[in-house]
Amino acid sequence: MLNFEFKNPTKIIFGKGKIEKLSREIPKDANILMIYGGGSIKKNGVYEQVIAALDGYKLTEFGGVPANPEYEVLLEALQVIKDKNIDYLLAVGGGSVIDGVKFLSAAANYDGEPWEILSNRVVTKEGKGMPFATVLTLPATASEMNSGAVISRRGTGEKLAMGGPGLFPQFSILDPEVIKSIPKNQIANGITDAYTHVLEQYMTYPTGASLQDRFAESILLSLQEVAPKVMAEAFDYDAAANFMWSCTMALNGLIGKGVPQDWAVHSMGHELTAQYGIDHARTLAIVAPQHYHYYFDKKKDKLAQYAERVWNITEGAVDEKAKKGIEAMEQFFHSLDIKTKLSEYTDSYNGTAEKVQAAFESRGWLLGENQMVTPEDAKKIVEMTY
Repeated sequence: MLNFEFKNPTKIIFGKGKIEKLSREIPKDANILMIYGGGSIKKNGVYEQVIAALDGYKLTEFGGVPANPEYEVLLEALQVIKDKNIDYLLAVGGGSVIDGVKFLSAAANYDGEPWEILSNRVVTKEGKGMPFATVLTLPATASEMNSGAVISRRGTGEKLAMGGPGLFPQFSILDPEVIKSIPKNQIANGITDAYTHVLEQYMTYPTGASLQDRFAESILLSLQEVAPKVMAEAFDYDAAANFMWSCTMALNGLIGKGVPQDWAVHSMGHELTAQYGIDHARTLAIVAPQHYHYYFDKKKDKLAQYAERVWNITEGAVDEKAKKGIEAMEQFFHSLDIKTKLSEYTDSYNGTAEKVQAAFESRGWLLGENQMVTPEDAKKIVEMTY
């Protein structure tokens, strides 16, 4: 097991009817900017619950954060923060809204061009970001319990990551009841996103971190188990609760401590979203199987372990089990109606791999658990997704 330090200061308030606890957690004298997305919270009852909980507070609203939080939109919110002397942020939404709020938390106290936070990978230190909290409405990214974010820029097509210890939410409210109103394609995205988050921290090489492996495998098994239940028309509270908590645990920092991590799949996936607007989770399902085929020899031991422990594939040598593990993974994505070839999303895929290579070269990126994924390798992997 690798050396590590672990600290996660986010308080989780989990369960039915917990949105009312906002008033017990946010200081009474806070000047709040409440930030949300396209308005679904006004249709599913979440908005009314939040407004009722914040009765008596000084509150300003900012809606319209898109599915991939855009820098240009967030600059408008940043101006509201300055004009209204906002001192507390509340994200009411999924990962995109929460990511946007993390950017605003960092940018509110940043001296300089806000885009530098992303382009220069500025780390927001503890105590430097504006305080914020979240009310989660779409399980997927675990942004409600981590300190990372990804922001897009409309003009350039860039999609860059940011973060730092100063960007953990003070608290997050997780009410599984919100899943009742989520469209099934978004639930499928959430399952796929969380599943791939686990793979990025697990599918590397054996390190002797047996507890971390078991943590990761339990989340994968839980997502597989609840998937048909949360995709069904009838609402199952227990399935929804396990789905929501699995998504949070997939990327709150715990399972990644003491083990190598990959994240090349996400980096390539971000480029596909930037180029074609394909849902983030679906780009991960496009890239992941081919990434594991490409690096089969380096990852086959963990792939075989995954096949045996997660899919009960016990027959055959390491290579055979590893290949069956990739097949099972892809079939799981298909069971969610998630397509796994780029050509199934666009007819204009020719030249995509070259654009990904150029983007990685311009940033000087070497990715993967051993920085083994060169821009040329990324090009070859993306070509395999056609």
